[in-house]
Amino acid sequence: MAEAVVSFVLQNVRVFTTQEAKFLSGVSHQVEGAQTELLVMKGFQKNLDARRGEDPTVQLWVAQIRDAAYDLEDVIETYGLKVVSKKKRGVKNVLKRFACIFKEGVDLHRIGKEIENITAKISKLRSSLEKYNIKEIIRDRDSSDGESSSQLHQRLRQSYSHAVECDVVGLESNVEELVMHLVKDENRHRVVSIWGMGGLGKTTLARKVYHDKKVRQHFHSFAWFCVSQRYQVRNVWEGILIELISATKEQRQEVKDMRDDEIATKLFRVLQEMKCLVILDDIWRIETWNLLKAAFPNVETESTILLTTRNQAVATLPNRNAFLHKLQPLNENESWNLLEKKAISERADIDLGMFTKKRELGMKMLRHCKGLPLAIIVLAGVLARKNTIREWERVYENVHEYISRGIGHEEEYEGVSQVLALSYDDLPYYLKPCFLYLGHYLEDSEFLVSKLTKLWVAEGLISLRKQRHGLGETMEDIARDCLSELVERCLVQVGTSGSSGTIKGCQIHDLVRDMCLLKAKEESFLQINNSLQENTSSVVAEASQLGKIRRLAIYLDEKTDRRMPKSEKGLLSPLKDFKVLRVLKVEGLYNVEVELPNEIGNMVHLRAKSNLELSTLGHLQTLYSLAIEYCDLKDVGRLTNLRKLRLILSSSLQNLEEILKSTGSTLNRIRTLFVDNKFHYRGAKQAVQIVSSCRGIYKLALVGPIAELPKELPNYPNLTKLELCSCGLKEDQMGILEKLPNVTILKLIEIAFLGNTKILVFSKGGFPSLEFLDVFIMGGITEWRVEEGAMPRLCRLEIEYCWGLRTLPDGLRYLTNLRELTVRGMRRELHRRIEEDGDDFYKIQHVPSLVIGEPWDPAPMQ
Repeated sequence: MAEAVVSFVLQNVRVFTTQEAKFLSGVSHQVEGAQTELLVMKGFQKNLDARRGEDPTVQLWVAQIRDAAYDLEDVIETYGLKVVSKKKRGVKNVLKRFACIFKEGVDLHRIGKEIENITAKISKLRSSLEKYNIKEIIRDRDSSDGESSSQLHQRLRQSYSHAVECDVVGLESNVEELVMHLVKDENRHRVVSIWGMGGLGKTTLARKVYHDKKVRQHFHSFAWFCVSQRYQVRNVWEGILIELISATKEQRQEVKDMRDDEIATKLFRVLQEMKCLVILDDIWRIETWNLLKAAFPNVETESTILLTTRNQAVATLPNRNAFLHKLQPLNENESWNLLEKKAISERADIDLGMFTKKRELGMKMLRHCKGLPLAIIVLAGVLARKNTIREWERVYENVHEYISRGIGHEEEYEGVSQVLALSYDDLPYYLKPCFLYLGHYLEDSEFLVSKLTKLWVAEGLISLRKQRHGLGETMEDIARDCLSELVERCLVQVGTSGSSGTIKGCQIHDLVRDMCLLKAKEESFLQINNSLQENTSSVVAEASQLGKIRRLAIYLDEKTDRRMPKSEKGLLSPLKDFKVLRVLKVEGLYNVEVELPNEIGNMVHLRAKSNLELSTLGHLQTLYSLAIEYCDLKDVGRLTNLRKLRLILSSSLQNLEEILKSTGSTLNRIRTLFVDNKFHYRGAKQAVQIVSSCRGIYKLALVGPIAELPKELPNYPNLTKLELCSCGLKEDQMGILEKLPNVTILKLIEIAFLGNTKILVFSKGGFPSLEFLDVFIMGGITEWRVEEGAMPRLCRLEIEYCWGLRTLPDGLRYLTNLRELTVRGMRRELHRRIEEDGDDFYKIQHVPSLVIGEPWDPAPMQ
């Protein structure tokens, strides 16, 4: 991490001194000297970081170098930002102006001395390193931040390991046992517990059981809730109830309006009267169960609660009709099978001798993993990037050093933490800050990839990995590449995927997060205040003793307001001690009165913009929720790097046609366009005009009334994704949609056709390239026809909440490439017809994967 910090500081100082050169002219000599010294020190960092685990002295030096680099950045930026602020305010009084000039001279001298002292400290550290035989690593300037050919080869042959479910090993018998127990008629266990230590695969096992075909046929309704997330008991009950009854929008509101006791009673009755399976994932404390159980039947019922826990006390609670399933570690053969699948690509050209040697080394390393799937997967993530026997031997040497220290301690999984630390240490320096940044996300929470990558870009973290020449990468492309590499290394898990297979959401395992937070704290990178476990004020006060924290995340739960005395409403007052704070994140302030301290104005490193001028954002690539009546649309034309744009129309625009002509070159470069028409049909024409000016788009989303699509839309050469929501189309518009030659993904959401049209027709030859179709909440359609020859490439279809349909299209049987069909929230009559013994099952029996959710219940809740 020291290498990353030095590189990061060098970059920031270089940029800052370039932008604010006139304000730092008096100390330019000292700044240049410090930069030179840091640049020389950077050559030592790779060797130094690699040896930090061998010697406490090396660890101390790494920390001192990191702190010195941070100190240099803080001194230069703090002084520069304060001077800039004063210059902008100006001083009119002559005497005051003279006093300010005099003070600036004194400050300049003091800052110069501080920079010289830091430079001397770095120089002294470098001398110590040379005496300790820490060699400087000289790198080719052109390849220092890129990939060697061998590294590139490893990336190309690396199989993506985020599809963890595809490589499940050793759980087959566990799944069979649990499924058999759940579906047998004599089963009267109301609660089934999966118990085991972290990383054993409890959640994976529960998910396998949850989606098992026999289980789906046995139970009538399903719900999954991860209890470890910071939810009130009410939220847990509410979420389960809404899932079990497949609540409509109106029913959801009814549930939200209920009192806590009413929700508990309603959920109790649903579980008692229906045949439900509820998964409560990751319960840690007995108190949690005691709070939740009031809504769960304590009498004989056909419903079952399946929970996962690390805590044996939770799994074996007394006075409970429970079945306990203890998940065991993998045996030797299972461990090797999992490692082999993850670490040795099937495409790899490997001879028998090399395979035998790798197996021998792998079996030795697996002894330290103790059969824990998480540890094996993380270890495999390191080995998968190593081709030669010597590389595997080096990993084995490190495994022995890192993991053996964890064996024999009281904490069962301490050795696993060492495996995770090995995976972190193996990261290239440019990925380490990206990984540490993930620590600010809550445990078990899923974070959006699109938001994360933008945050990485905004903080300058991904700029440490240089652009590859000739590839035309954007900063967000690099950020996504960094995330993919973290996924490949099994440090990040894929959560939600898009319809085209792209990663939409990610999360990190709680053990990985624990290691992440530990490393972030060691590196003075991030401090987390979790008020669920410890008092806010004391933690913030403690943080001030830990060093110069640059990123602080504070999380408050729903009990904070009741727990805090009125005299402590100044929750953020200790922040005045964080002089170099760059990022402040506070969540959960819904019921807490918080006043920002006056001293927050002195935190010059907390930067924010208001009153943005679009014309100054020349490098901007994504611009969302732009209400064009509040800005000059001509400024968008100056954003030559703009690729994603979301416009909100809520009033009529003057001279729109002329404006669009003047911005044409920029609009044609946009790849993703969202137009949200809140001006109803009065804005429909202008929405069409805007779309007509963006002919290079790959993805188009239209929200709100539009009536007619642009007639030239079929001629857009790149359009592959189309989403229409609440558009209110004329009945002849399906003819335009069907002619779109390249569209592979189509989402029709709450679409109504003007007039009395209630029939949806997909004609022969229509949608020639369509692969994914989502038809959602089209309640006005009473008949859907799919002619033979329509959608010949369709492989995934989702039909949800189309209450007017009483049967599925007969033409579905012609869709021979259809691989996955999801039907949810339709009439009970339709659901009965598509059961295996139903009249319409012949229409869908050829589909390999059928996901049939709960039917729509039009009856109001009692």
